[in-house]
Amino acid sequence: MSLRLKINLIVGAITILFIGAVLALQLRSMRASVEEEVIAANRVAAQLLNRTAWRYAAQGTPAMLAFLQSVGRVRSNDIVLFDAAGAELYRSPTSPYKAGRDAPAWFAALIAPTPSTQAIEFPGGKLVVNANPTRAEIDAWDDAVALTTGGVVLLLLVNALVFWLVGRTTKPFGQIVGALDTLQSGRFDKPLPPLSGSEAAAIGAAFNRMLGVLQQNIETERRAARAERELSDSRELSRWIDRHIEQERQLIASELHDELGQSVTAMRSMALSIATRVQHIDPEAEQAARVIADESSRLYDAMHGIIPRLRPLVLDSFGLAEALDDLANRSRRAHPALKLDLNVTLSDITLDAEASLALYRAAQEGITNALRHGEAGHIGLDVTSNAGELVLTLIDDGRGLPPEGIVRPGHFGLAWLAERVEGLGGRFEVANAEPRGVRMQIQLPITSLSAESTAT
Repeated sequence: MSLRLKINLIVGAITILFIGAVLALQLRSMRASVEEEVIAANRVAAQLLNRTAWRYAAQGTPAMLAFLQSVGRVRSNDIVLFDAAGAELYRSPTSPYKAGRDAPAWFAALIAPTPSTQAIEFPGGKLVVNANPTRAEIDAWDDAVALTTGGVVLLLLVNALVFWLVGRTTKPFGQIVGALDTLQSGRFDKPLPPLSGSEAAAIGAAFNRMLGVLQQNIETERRAARAERELSDSRELSRWIDRHIEQERQLIASELHDELGQSVTAMRSMALSIATRVQHIDPEAEQAARVIADESSRLYDAMHGIIPRLRPLVLDSFGLAEALDDLANRSRRAHPALKLDLNVTLSDITLDAEASLALYRAAQEGITNALRHGEAGHIGLDVTSNAGELVLTLIDDGRGLPPEGIVRPGHFGLAWLAERVEGLGGRFEVANAEPRGVRMQIQLPITSLSAESTAT
């Protein structure tokens, strides 16, 4: 049921109640009026006839009869003449007023006055004056019909006017419902026009504000989704680049180890052989050969220092624990004053090659930053498994992070590391430690199991 129809029904019910109350009051007034009129007329007629009846009664019954016939009907009264034996000699004629019409019996019963009869007795007969309310009742009925007709007309007019006014008033709400339906269908580009009425205007303004906010949010979500796709593509590209860089590093490291290493070793051997052959023949040639051998040895050592930085071959051959142990030993040899504590507990768990390399690079980056930028004297490196994750924690006692954080101009190692860890589904955290230094933690999900068990 629509709001318009509900309001019409309510107004109609109120109008009917009002008209019913008016009719009830009017009916009460009609009854009182009829009673007053009929009883008063009965009394007046009785008094009139009482004064004249005795005069004509002295002249005999025929004279009384002639008098009554000449008088006819006295207002709303029925006059009946009886002789001494009780026989009816005369009855006044019916009223010509609205002849042939009577009020409905139920209506007459509602407004009928108390019966009123006046009797005048005289020698030789009796005169009875009965109140007759039928003409007053028909008048009251006509008035009631006119009032009811007017009420019905008023009811129809009021309802028609209310129906029109309510329709005009609620028209903006239909526009609001249509706008909401449009919004539900997924269209957010249909604002409401200015609406008439303070309430409708306020609702329309609120709807338009909501529509504007929705459009902004949708646009923001679209931009966020586009940025997320671009970021995802960027991460995929970054991982692809990282994989290819690692492949190139592995290839270069293998070439250095297998090809260049053997060549440098051969050069050193040949130089020592030449030096041995010419040591008593040509001292200058011997000295040159030994210089070549020494330079070859230094080149071999430098090459073996570069290989782990390019690709930790021990990681491919022996696993993460041995690679981290090799990294710790090389760091101790390069920095004799450094105290580096290493604890690797993998139990029966190992990571895939990509995750193992990420953890190795994280430890390598953390140690390098602690020594190069933090000037740390003590470093603690722990790798443990915990609730389906492998956790690497590195803590140093250096100077801590710079005010600008992990991303500084020209320094992107930690930012690159964070991207790499997040690309593997892990978490990366770095913050200042107490009372000094830096605490770096990496958590990677365990993706594979093996029987490797290492503790250092």
